Amino acid sequence: MNPSRFRFATSLRGVATVWLISLACHTLHGAQPPVVPDGRAYTGKKIVARTFNSGFPLGHDTYNGMGTASDGRIYYVLSSESIDQGARMFRFDPRTQTIQELADLTEACGEKGRKAIPQGKSHVNFVEADGHLFFATHVGVYSIVEGKETLGIPPAGYQPYPGGHLLSYDLASGRFDDHGIAPGREGVLTFNMDTRRGRLFALTWPSGIFYRYDLATRTSKSFGKMCAEGEDGVGPTYRTVCRSIAVDLADGAAYFTTSEGAILRYDAGRDEVAPVPGEDLRKDYFGLYDPTSPGHMGYNWRQTFWRVADGMIYGVHGNSGYLFRFDPRRPRIEVLDRLTSEPSKRSGMFDQFSYGYLGFALGPDGRTIHYLTGAPIYVEGQRLAGKAQTAMGEAKGLENLHLVTYDLVEGHTTDHGAIFYEDGQRPLYVNSIALGHDGMVYTLARITEGGQTRSDLVAFPGPLKR
Repeated sequence: MNPSRFRFATSLRGVATVWLISLACHTLHGAQPPVVPDGRAYTGKKIVARTFNSGFPLGHDTYNGMGTASDGRIYYVLSSESIDQGARMFRFDPRTQTIQELADLTEACGEKGRKAIPQGKSHVNFVEADGHLFFATHVGVYSIVEGKETLGIPPAGYQPYPGGHLLSYDLASGRFDDHGIAPGREGVLTFNMDTRRGRLFALTWPSGIFYRYDLATRTSKSFGKMCAEGEDGVGPTYRTVCRSIAVDLADGAAYFTTSEGAILRYDAGRDEVAPVPGEDLRKDYFGLYDPTSPGHMGYNWRQTFWRVADGMIYGVHGNSGYLFRFDPRRPRIEVLDRLTSEPSKRSGMFDQFSYGYLGFALGPDGRTIHYLTGAPIYVEGQRLAGKAQTAMGEAKGLENLHLVTYDLVEGHTTDHGAIFYEDGQRPLYVNSIALGHDGMVYTLARITEGGQTRSDLVAFPGPLKR
């Protein structure tokens, strides 16, 4: 298979997604899809977002891949599905409204010119420690084998994917440091860091291997596969891999979940992993799931953070959108509220994105949770239908993006309205968030200009600014 044909095959994934969304809008009898009015005709509460052009037309859907640093700048990664160009890392300065490209991640990993499947993504948020941003890289080129995404099969003349790297970026010097390749040369899907003890934690894709890296000793330890064969499994061995590791900075423990609902804990003192006894995420409110079936996160939590003020882990369950907190000392899960848009609550719908949403973070005030989630679209009084099922992490149909917040002190949820671009476009495939020191909310979303669609930086005022 020559490289040009391979690029065409991988690009079809994006085309197929657009086609499936369009197809979902057709009636069962093959009628033409309804005309969906854009944001200029929307009469509900609305937030107008500004779009930016980072100068990377290959920018593809990004999951996490961003963060706000202590210097007030927004750092983000734009993914790539190209076999010849890896993901790019950028920096946006809110004071000057300027964007600077910092690196090609393949080059930052020392793999430039290797002619291997490149470092096409960063699937994780940045974590800052001692003037450095820590993050990880992931594969962006996939092959579809028996209807399932797998690590890209290299065409003739190309080498296999070398494996995801743990990286750090020096905010002062602009230097990148490489902290090693993931076990099994898999991609790094999930990442977090114990910033007090200098330990990095990660889960790999597709097998779901959990490992840790110690900065002081520069050594790593793999704890093996945590969820059967992970997303490399088939049938009874298939399990969706958790997308969020929560780190308790008080004792250095790291927590993640399985699609069966088990909560696994890394014990910093013993340097071992074991299930949390007496509690799990298998809650009736979250729904009923077959952990061996692809296309959903099962009972995994979708996104989490650890809050310093009360020592609690807060998270959102994908699909159902329920907000909960986990007290690791008791241990106990407490369901707080359904953190979805008001239109979603009224319609009773699950999240339109099959895995749920990753744009979930605590605001700089330490009490306001920000969540970017979807809402149904109605045309002439009828809800726009989507796909009933999917075997992948994707949007099941068009939807309106909403900003929802939850006040942890007052216990109150607020839907701030639907988000649109100035020209009326809807932000699509939004699974990232960074909260600026300036009160702005930043994310990465699809933008169409001049007939071309890319993923890029988007910003709009948050509730703490208005």
